[in-house]
Amino acid sequence: MGRIVVTEYISVDGVVEAPSGTEHFARVGWIDDFRRGQEGDEFKIHETMASDALLLGRVTYDGFAPVWPQVEGAFADKFNTMPKYVVSSTLEDPGWSNTTVLAGDVIEEVGKLKTQYAGDIVVHGSPQLAQTLIEHELVDELRLMVYPIIVGAGKRLFAQTSSTKRLQLVEAKTVGDGIHILVYRPAHRE
Repeated sequence: MGRIVVTEYISVDGVVEAPSGTEHFARVGWIDDFRRGQEGDEFKIHETMASDALLLGRVTYDGFAPVWPQVEGAFADKFNTMPKYVVSSTLEDPGWSNTTVLAGDVIEEVGKLKTQYAGDIVVHGSPQLAQTLIEHELVDELRLMVYPIIVGAGKRLFAQTSSTKRLQLVEAKTVGDGIHILVYRPAHRE
């Protein structure tokens, strides 16, 4: 059975919107002046190389799809060749190679995905999708790169939930310019 892993760049105040890139957000690029350092870069490389598939929301997909095919290197090759799933009710013809649109019930579709893979199905960004997966207890691991910045506006990762969601910290380290890497798993599954 595969694992759903949510990985996020997140500010101290919980913002995950437009950490870098060209999105239409007044405070886009809030991670751009920080360096993760070698240990932080290795964390992201290992995370990607260990992934079996990507699971993305439509906004994140629309940001990734035109960029990654233009990038070279082992990291980009992995992103471009691995299976990708995008949750969308309107996307019909995804242009990024190996992309499948999940248009049905997201909970049911993600449950099916977990049975198709043995390793990690990684959700990058995609806050609305991540919130849905957290609410329905489908997230097996939550990886947060907490940047030492207060963005003060934008989409936040943690929305209201129907109940508390207790987590267990399984890894913590500080890398680069004071970026905390925090890895959590649901406490009830330990």
